[in-house]
Amino acid sequence: MSFLRHVKLRVPSGSARPGPAIGQALGPLGINMAEFCKQFNEKTESMYEKGTPLGVRLSAFSDRSFKFDVRSPPTSYLILKAAGMEKGPAQPSPERASGYITPEAVYEIARLKQKDEMRWHLPLEGVARSVVGTARSMGVQVREAQDDLEEGKSVEK
Repeated sequence: MSFLRHVKLRVPSGSARPGPAIGQALGPLGINMAEFCKQFNEKTESMYEKGTPLGVRLSAFSDRSFKFDVRSPPTSYLILKAAGMEKGPAQPSPERASGYITPEAVYEIARLKQKDEMRWHLPLEGVARSVVGTARSMGVQVREAQDDLEEGKSVEK
């Protein structure tokens, strides 16, 4: 059983199905797509809301066996969800905000992202700054809740 290669996929949690997207990645490696989908769905159905896109790093072996690691959802997906938006603007602009999230939401997203394999060693503040940068590039501003703004306590970052 020698290592063949790694494959990166983006699969919706709890609802993976054998199809063209997964088939094109796993077919050439000789991996049973139905078995991958079954194992993935079992592992993710209790972790996240059904349909949440998750990153998967699959390691394929020469005897057609595999193992996989599930990563957190993309930062952009989490930001859109926190802002209550279905999709981002066609042309984001820092001057014209298309949505807002609170600093608390930024830290919740950062805490979730920090659990990923590649970020466990990074300080929470650094991950949070990265989340703010991603939000800004999407045209989503970080500010206090709407009721605080009405009282004149605007805190914009």
